[in-house]
Amino acid sequence: MPHNFNKTLPENIKSKALEVFKDEYLIDFININEDDDEGILENEIVNNIRKFIMSMGKGYSFIGNQYKLEVNNNEFFVDLLFYNRHLQCLVAIELKRKKFKPEYAGQLNFYLNVLDDKVKLPHENPSIGIVLCKQKDNMVVDYAIKSIDKAMSVGTYTHYQANSIPENMKEFLPDAEALGKML
Repeated sequence: MPHNFNKTLPENIKSKALEVFKDEYLIDFININEDDDEGILENEIVNNIRKFIMSMGKGYSFIGNQYKLEVNNNEFFVDLLFYNRHLQCLVAIELKRKKFKPEYAGQLNFYLNVLDDKVKLPHENPSIGIVLCKQKDNMVVDYAIKSIDKAMSVGTYTHYQANSIPENMKEFLPDAEALGKML
């Protein structure tokens, strides 16, 4: 999994961070369509926050969605903000419905800088960020986060709709309509 945890995280939590973050998150408990935008994805996650936190791993607490950051009278919004008790740090998640683009890393880096300067408490570790997108190219991700000094990771999510059949299974199973007719 492409990540950049080496520069800002204290040595005592680097290995914990690698254990906490996944490369792919299964979010089949939400109801979205392929063409739904990030706002709908975010609302579905928030409406199912307990299930989402359980899919994330251990120690997460939900702080908020569209968490407002102010810089010089400008407003910016982190899609989802969590706190991880084991890492003792803020965890910002940016949701993207498309394939990872390098500019997503820059946006997240900005948010992490602001969180560390304006939100993080003195006893807490530096903030960590995750770009959660539909697809990624690991080499593009590596180049995008290579020289960023904030700890971040890029993961993908998988969403299986209850009424859809995965492509590799379609030749073996009837579609929902054909199955309904058979019943």
